[in-house]
Amino acid sequence: AIFLHSVILASTLKGFQPDMVAGHSLGEFSALVANGALSFEEGLSLVFKRAMAMQKACELQSSTMAAIIGLEDSQVEKVCEEIDEIVVAANYNSPGQIVISGSIPGIDAAVERLTALGAKRALKLPVGGAFHSPLMEPARAELEEAIRAAKIGTPVCPVYQNVNALPNSDPESIKTNLVAQLTAPVRWTQSVKQMLADGATSFTEVGPGKVLQGLIKKVDRNIPTESA
Repeated sequence: AIFLHSVILASTLKGFQPDMVAGHSLGEFSALVANGALSFEEGLSLVFKRAMAMQKACELQSSTMAAIIGLEDSQVEKVCEEIDEIVVAANYNSPGQIVISGSIPGIDAAVERLTALGAKRALKLPVGGAFHSPLMEPARAELEEAIRAAKIGTPVCPVYQNVNALPNSDPESIKTNLVAQLTAPVRWTQSVKQMLADGATSFTEVGPGKVLQGLIKKVDRNIPTESA
């Protein structure tokens, strides 16, 4: 539904000519349709296959995620590394806001330790899986063939991809990063910082709500943002 909303909204905008695009997790597929690299039909097919593959992976092992607010990224990463379970940083949403992902025992242990370390909030999220973690490896393996076979062309502007927060206009490299995204963290904070460093002067959120605008403002409160 979010993919459909974002893509349809982008298609109705008059004079929509972004200089660069980025999307958070699933939103990366919407961004690739918006910049012309991916057709709507191809994007919809990949999003459906991605959802099915991730659901299967979730059913293989009980897992979850938790939001951690008020600590440095390095503090969260260190705690995750020290736990003898699968638990990793999954979403770098904004400075001081990170989501971790992993096995239920691993997340429980991390929440306890991060709370003791001084996190303002350390809350388990109502999700059914450890997205953007090694536990999504079955989904990554299943989706890779579909992504490799997809028709992805040269975009009209670069996409800043989640896995490395760098601009990309090469179709094969875009595919590689889409595959890697299933088990790698969403580097949203780093992406916004890189876009600003590369000359972004304003951001337009094309989709439901204003969540991304809020995250961008936490990176740079003076940068103009708007909803499409």
